[in-house]
Amino acid sequence: MDINKKLRSRGIWFFTETMASDQAVAFAKKVENLNYSSLWLPETTGRDPFSHIAMLLSNTEHLIFATGIANIHHRHPGVTKQAAATLAEMSSNRFILGLGVSHAPLVEGLRQLSYEKPLASMRDYLIAMKNSPYTSVPPSEEPPCVLAALGPKMLELAAEETDGAHPYWTTPEHTELARNILGNEKMLCVEQKVAFTTDREVAYETARIELARYIHLPNYRNNWKRLGFSDEEIDATSDRFIDELVAWGTLEKINERLNEHEEAGASHV
Repeated sequence: MDINKKLRSRGIWFFTETMASDQAVAFAKKVENLNYSSLWLPETTGRDPFSHIAMLLSNTEHLIFATGIANIHHRHPGVTKQAAATLAEMSSNRFILGLGVSHAPLVEGLRQLSYEKPLASMRDYLIAMKNSPYTSVPPSEEPPCVLAALGPKMLELAAEETDGAHPYWTTPEHTELARNILGNEKMLCVEQKVAFTTDREVAYETARIELARYIHLPNYRNNWKRLGFSDEEIDATSDRFIDELVAWGTLEKINERLNEHEEAGASHV
């Protein structure tokens, strides 16, 4: 069965980095028992996402796991293809490969690796991955590949060369833009930040703590400016900026935002 059909509309994107392995397993089981269809896990400077997902897959039954995202600068494209095929085959196709170019401060600053021409680098990476051999027992379905695509050019590349896109820190307006570029058949797996509280001060404080890690990263900042936010709004994490990016309030209010993404063209939130 096509994984896109198994990927029901709602999933969870979450850091498990502060959890011990047994706690991460318990968390994945809870997500599965709550009937979410997927768990998306990022890569920064902690666990290797592929080996971590292998453990979680072995301890769940039907939950789909995705890298949201794996950094292409950290690994050879052939190794990535091997990891994705291995996870898909061992789990009866419960794996989605999310790839991204990450950010210059992380790649160049922290990792001391080259961060040049991210669009061209991603295109070359996808070609090399496609052409890399894989000689073990293959999965019955090719694991889907989606790109961390925000700008129009990366979205176009996602439409041309992959199964879709995984936008992060965006709005329903961006979802509509992404769907128009991707076309109707591609996966559009949108991440939406949620603060589950009806207390305005708590919601804003929570959002500002999270945003502090992102507002100086150029990829996100450029995308927010394309969406009409000014440098001043971004730097000050203004009320409007938070309200547009973070769903908070009652469960009904939060669901309204998730529905807006789906109405704008998201296939998965």
